[in-house]
Amino acid sequence: MEQRISLITLGVADLDRSRRFYEALGWRGQEVEETVFFQAGGLGLVLWARYKLARDSGAEEGPAVGFGGIVLAHNVRSRAEVDALLAEAERAGGRISKAAADSEHGFYTGTFADPDGHHWEVAHNPSFPLAEDGTLTLPDFGTS
Repeated sequence: MEQRISLITLGVADLDRSRRFYEALGWRGQEVEETVFFQAGGLGLVLWARYKLARDSGAEEGPAVGFGGIVLAHNVRSRAEVDALLAEAERAGGRISKAAADSEHGFYTGTFADPDGHHWEVAHNPSFPLAEDGTLTLPDFGTS
Protein backbone atom coordinates (compact mmCIF):
# COMPACT_ATOMS: atom_id res chain seq x y z
CA MET A 1 0.00 0.00 0.00
CA GLU A 2 1.35 3.42 -0.94
CA GLN A 3 1.73 5.93 1.90
CA ARG A 4 -1.16 8.19 0.97
CA ILE A 5 -4.51 9.41 2.21
CA SER A 6 -6.90 10.37 -0.57
CA LEU A 7 -10.15 11.23 1.21
CA ILE A 8 -11.22 11.88 4.77
CA THR A 9 -14.95 11.43 5.32
CA LEU A 10 -16.63 12.95 8.36
CA GLY A 11 -19.96 11.50 9.47
CA VAL A 12 -22.29 14.39 10.30
CA ALA A 13 -25.71 14.72 11.90
CA ASP A 14 -26.90 17.63 9.72
CA LEU A 15 -25.28 17.96 6.30
CA ASP A 16 -26.48 21.52 5.68
CA ARG A 17 -25.28 22.75 9.09
CA SER A 18 -21.86 21.15 8.58
CA ARG A 19 -21.52 22.53 5.07
CA ARG A 20 -22.38 26.03 6.33
CA PHE A 21 -19.74 25.68 9.07
CA TYR A 22 -16.93 24.73 6.69
CA GLU A 23 -18.00 27.32 4.14
CA ALA A 24 -17.92 29.97 6.90
CA LEU A 25 -14.23 29.02 7.29
CA GLY A 26 -13.71 29.83 3.60
CA TRP A 27 -13.93 26.29 2.18
CA ARG A 28 -15.92 25.75 -1.01
CA GLY A 29 -17.83 22.52 -1.34
CA GLN A 30 -19.73 20.69 -4.03
CA GLU A 31 -22.81 18.69 -3.10
CA VAL A 32 -23.39 15.47 -5.01
CA GLU A 33 -26.12 13.04 -3.95
CA GLU A 34 -26.39 14.30 -0.34
CA THR A 35 -22.61 14.30 0.08
CA VAL A 36 -20.41 17.42 0.20
CA PHE A 37 -16.89 17.29 -1.25
CA PHE A 38 -14.16 19.84 -0.47
CA GLN A 39 -10.79 19.93 -2.22
CA ALA A 40 -8.23 20.26 0.59
CA GLY A 41 -4.80 20.53 -0.96
CA GLY A 42 -3.91 17.11 -2.32
CA LEU A 43 -6.79 15.30 -0.64
CA GLY A 44 -10.54 15.54 -0.34
CA LEU A 45 -12.60 16.16 2.77
CA VAL A 46 -16.09 14.70 2.53
CA LEU A 47 -19.18 15.35 4.66
CA TRP A 48 -21.77 12.58 4.68
CA ALA A 49 -24.65 11.62 6.94
CA ARG A 50 -23.25 9.70 9.91
CA TYR A 51 -25.73 6.83 9.61
CA LYS A 52 -24.97 6.44 5.89
CA LEU A 53 -21.22 6.43 6.52
CA ALA A 54 -21.62 3.78 9.25
CA ARG A 55 -23.77 1.60 7.00
CA ASP A 56 -21.44 2.01 4.02
CA SER A 57 -18.40 1.16 6.16
CA GLY A 58 -19.94 -1.93 7.70
CA ALA A 59 -19.69 -0.28 11.13
CA GLU A 60 -22.31 -0.42 13.81
CA GLU A 61 -24.20 2.83 13.97
CA GLY A 62 -24.10 4.36 17.38
CA PRO A 63 -24.40 7.72 19.05
CA ALA A 64 -21.66 10.27 18.51
CA VAL A 65 -20.42 10.42 22.09
CA GLY A 66 -17.02 11.33 23.48
CA PHE A 67 -13.68 11.42 21.77
CA GLY A 68 -13.42 9.24 18.66
CA GLY A 69 -9.63 8.97 18.68
CA ILE A 70 -8.93 11.18 15.66
CA VAL A 71 -7.83 14.81 15.47
CA LEU A 72 -7.40 16.47 12.09
CA ALA A 73 -4.62 19.05 11.86
CA HIS A 74 -4.31 22.28 9.93
CA ASN A 75 -0.82 23.77 10.07
CA VAL A 76 -0.34 27.48 9.41
CA ARG A 77 2.62 29.78 8.85
CA SER A 78 2.45 31.92 12.00
CA ARG A 79 1.21 32.14 15.57
CA ALA A 80 -1.13 34.96 14.51
CA GLU A 81 -2.76 32.62 11.97
CA VAL A 82 -3.43 30.08 14.74
CA ASP A 83 -5.25 32.73 16.79
CA ALA A 84 -7.15 34.06 13.77
CA LEU A 85 -8.31 30.63 12.60
CA LEU A 86 -9.48 29.60 16.07
CA ALA A 87 -11.49 32.83 16.33
CA GLU A 88 -12.94 32.25 12.86
CA ALA A 89 -13.95 28.68 13.78
CA GLU A 90 -15.68 29.92 16.93
CA ARG A 91 -17.57 32.64 15.00
CA ALA A 92 -18.68 29.97 12.49
CA GLY A 93 -20.23 27.85 15.26
CA GLY A 94 -17.31 25.70 16.33
CA ARG A 95 -16.27 25.18 19.95
CA ILE A 96 -12.75 25.95 21.15
CA SER A 97 -11.71 22.78 22.97
CA LYS A 98 -8.18 23.96 23.79
CA ALA A 99 -7.06 27.58 23.72
CA ALA A 100 -3.92 28.37 21.75
CA ALA A 101 -0.71 28.04 23.74
CA ASP A 102 2.90 26.96 23.41
CA SER A 103 3.16 23.18 23.50
CA GLU A 104 5.74 21.16 25.36
CA HIS A 105 7.03 20.10 21.93
CA GLY A 106 7.99 23.63 20.87
CA PHE A 107 5.11 24.73 18.69
CA TYR A 108 2.03 26.94 19.11
CA THR A 109 -1.29 25.14 18.93
CA GLY A 110 -4.98 25.24 19.78
CA THR A 111 -7.96 23.01 19.00
CA PHE A 112 -11.58 23.46 17.98
CA ALA A 113 -14.46 21.06 17.46
CA ASP A 114 -16.81 21.41 14.50
CA PRO A 115 -20.60 21.20 15.05
CA ASP A 116 -20.43 17.38 15.06
CA GLY A 117 -17.56 17.21 17.53
CA HIS A 118 -14.78 16.47 15.01
CA HIS A 119 -11.64 18.01 16.49
CA TRP A 120 -9.19 20.11 14.51
CA GLU A 121 -5.78 21.15 15.75
CA VAL A 122 -4.50 24.46 14.38
CA ALA A 123 -0.73 24.67 14.75
CA HIS A 124 2.27 26.76 13.86
CA ASN A 125 5.26 24.43 13.95
CA PRO A 126 8.42 25.91 12.42
CA SER A 127 9.90 22.37 12.27
CA PHE A 128 7.19 21.31 9.79
CA PRO A 129 7.70 23.72 6.88
CA LEU A 130 4.82 24.53 4.54
CA ALA A 131 5.37 25.02 0.82
CA GLU A 132 3.76 27.96 -0.93
CA ASP A 133 0.83 25.70 -1.88
CA GLY A 134 0.36 24.62 1.75
CA THR A 135 1.93 21.19 1.38
CA LEU A 136 3.55 20.05 4.62
CA THR A 137 6.93 18.38 4.59
CA LEU A 138 7.89 16.33 7.62
CA PRO A 139 11.46 16.83 8.76
CA ASP A 140 13.96 14.02 8.72
CA PHE A 141 13.70 12.72 12.28
CA GLY A 142 16.81 10.60 11.77
CA THR A 143 17.02 6.88 11.98
CA SER A 144 16.73 5.07 15.26
